[in-house]
Amino acid sequence: MTATTVIRSADLVASPWKNGGGVTREVAAFPVGAALDTFVWRVSGADVAQAGPYSRFAGIDRTLVLLSGAGMLLDEVSGTQPVVHALREPLDIARFAGETAIDARLVDGATRDFNLMVRRGAATGEVAVLRDDTRTQLDADVVLLFCAHGELHVTAGDATQATTLTTNDTLRIDNASALSCEIKGKGALLAVSIRYTDTSRA
Repeated sequence: MTATTVIRSADLVASPWKNGGGVTREVAAFPVGAALDTFVWRVSGADVAQAGPYSRFAGIDRTLVLLSGAGMLLDEVSGTQPVVHALREPLDIARFAGETAIDARLVDGATRDFNLMVRRGAATGEVAVLRDDTRTQLDADVVLLFCAHGELHVTAGDATQATTLTTNDTLRIDNASALSCEIKGKGALLAVSIRYTDTSRA
């Protein structure tokens, strides 16, 4: 049965990165309260104030979205062919394996980013950008609609009242099966779709 939860930005708690090099705010994770080495999936925001290496997460597929700031360059420092993930504009997206050695360079000062981490073999995750007034269909075990900026009013399924999201608020929808969704307002949402591949973990 479909269930919705609103997660407000003001309720997010700051904690240090795994490697101590920055601050992260967990939006949601499964299982609830899971440690960094046991989660199936985790969604968070991070403030990046300085260049340096990213924490490594073996067996995790990562998606990173630039939310604000002048941008960052993520250098993969392993392998024979150099790879650079360039995040120069807000809502630019990078995808990489969590065990990859990554060094981050800031283009011009601090940035804020959005992170989706999914345990390979247990689940898959996708991130899409939805802007301004739009209609879409949601179909995943878990959907998180994260407001990257602006003010947006979201009506999902047969809800009689829209949920208003402002910057860094999230609407979580569990068991979204072919669920219609109408979005009104000015801004951008990150639509995270998580599907369990190991059903014993769901």
